[in-house]
Amino acid sequence: MPTQKRTAIYPGTFDPVTYGHMDVLNRALQMFDEVVIGVATASGKHPLFDTDTRLRLIEENICAIPRVRACLLSGLTVDFAREYGAVAIIRGLRAVSDFEYEFQLAQMNRHLDREIETVLLMPSHKYFFTSSTIIKQVAAYTPDRVKEFVPPNVLDAMMKAL
Repeated sequence: MPTQKRTAIYPGTFDPVTYGHMDVLNRALQMFDEVVIGVATASGKHPLFDTDTRLRLIEENICAIPRVRACLLSGLTVDFAREYGAVAIIRGLRAVSDFEYEFQLAQMNRHLDREIETVLLMPSHKYFFTSSTIIKQVAAYTPDRVKEFVPPNVLDAMMKAL
């Protein structure tokens, strides 16, 4: 009897996508048959890039990675997960300070759909202290200092946007 494909979604604003995000994605691909990246609108945030640009930057970085695709996400993450038949929601966890928020989010998602699990994945130690927000702040003053944390296409786009 064939086994059912196990799909996970990896939601976020990805403003911009970083090597930390890519590291979490690669970890998720070790656990699931397919990962769908959900590029969310940045409601309540002040994004550097519009949603279409963030989606394009991600697509340029995943085009050679099998079993992954990116789509726009609007609305509730749980509804997006159901739409793609996902069994899990992937969330990156960098520091203990992230845990409380992620725990609350996971509990609400479980309340909304008990069939979809939240999986918290930690990136490599090289990326524990990075976030898209910090990268944008540093890049505003010295873009060349963030090149080890973002793909080249993202660095180019950031230099043009800043």
